[in-house]
Amino acid sequence: MMTAEFNVITHAIQQAVAPVFLLAGIGGILNVLTGRLARIIDRSRSLHQRLEHATDERAPVIREELQTLTRRGRVVHRAIGFSTGSALLVCVVIATLFINAVMGWHSGTPVAVLFILAMAFLIASLTGFLREIQLATRVMLNGP
Repeated sequence: MMTAEFNVITHAIQQAVAPVFLLAGIGGILNVLTGRLARIIDRSRSLHQRLEHATDERAPVIREELQTLTRRGRVVHRAIGFSTGSALLVCVVIATLFINAVMGWHSGTPVAVLFILAMAFLIASLTGFLREIQLATRVMLNGP
């Protein structure tokens, strides 16, 4: 009896571990996104200080760059939200897989739906990341 319970728990842990690697990848993406947001915020603060002392000729250029930084910040902020949502959904998938295995439930459909939602959120996050990179590259190549 104890061996059967031990085998069920071992199997449940094995099933739940696979999505943990996905969770680690999402954590890496979140790290990159928060780093980009921090740089955007730092640059914005610097430009706000410069704007206070800017000449009438330079002020419009600084304001335009601040607008671009604001757009980039919003895009990264949404991407972080989608990544966090994806990570939370993966956590629910892991918990559901574990509960299913231990309790003997067979709820494959909810697990599949949660996983598909997690992937949709991750796709939205990565799309936002790509968009932010495009905005940053545009500024670099074409100027503000």
